[in-house]
Amino acid sequence: MKRLLTVLFLLACSLFFVRGGVAAKGIKIGTWKTAQTIQPFFYQKFLPSNPKKTVFSFTNPADQKVALLAGSLDMCGTTLAHAIHSASQGQPVVLVAALCNKCSALVVKKGGPIKKITDLKGKKIGYVPGTMHEILLRETLTRNGLSPEKDVRLIRVDFFDMGMALARGSIDAFLSGEPFPTLAVDQGYGEILSYPYYDESVGTINAGMLVMRKTIEKNPALVLELVTAHARATEYLQAHPDIWLKRASLFGAELRILEKAAPNMELAWKMDADFVRKVRILGERMQALGVIKKQPDYDALFDLSFVKKVRK
Repeated sequence: MKRLLTVLFLLACSLFFVRGGVAAKGIKIGTWKTAQTIQPFFYQKFLPSNPKKTVFSFTNPADQKVALLAGSLDMCGTTLAHAIHSASQGQPVVLVAALCNKCSALVVKKGGPIKKITDLKGKKIGYVPGTMHEILLRETLTRNGLSPEKDVRLIRVDFFDMGMALARGSIDAFLSGEPFPTLAVDQGYGEILSYPYYDESVGTINAGMLVMRKTIEKNPALVLELVTAHARATEYLQAHPDIWLKRASLFGAELRILEKAAPNMELAWKMDADFVRKVRILGERMQALGVIKKQPDYDALFDLSFVKKVRK
């Protein structure tokens, strides 16, 4: 319900400003309230013009993208898988910076019968559609000879509900982002079955920052300012892990849990030709898995000019 109300509020704001012919004041950014997607909460510290900034929190990338397309956000976080999916449908979205890497783990009931990936056959697995976790899950199953459609039951479960669902037996496993895998282990009901990252061809890429193409065309200075703030916030938090994790603990996870999860989380902002190459390979895997029907125009999906302009 909270997720739905957030999206409806943003859409209503967008309609108000459009119908009233008044430009929305300030900067509006969407992200998740997680340690690995925390940077927008620190942008204000690094925005030179010091504009009013509002950060809206979401529980999945799809809702952020809807708000972005509606004009209710200037920039938002998204998984690379969702960005590929959106671009493959011809939506005018552009990736302008990386957001995070790693962060995923496949979790099963502690002490249960599942000891290897093939033991998941016939089991119920929690996941969130449109995320890198979904693609990693499908790829992991496929590589181990299991059909995601025929051999397991994929159950849509919100990230925040996965732990309870596993503990209660509503699902047998879940693939999620941190800190939920670490929390499951710490509380004694779950154990890590695998860290299902791709091989070196794709690596640990995970999420990025998205803007509308028209924003780049009409206000490139704003995009550069936001990307610069994103880069500075990322570098600041990388240099001060104590500040990073302490601030992230305000989102609900205990600090000690975040400290345990930290090795499986990586903040990011840089994108280069190799990053784009990995995303292209990810897109090919997604098409092979049947997640998308065709490849997007990667030249249109990426704009590396802003990260290149960020001063050292």
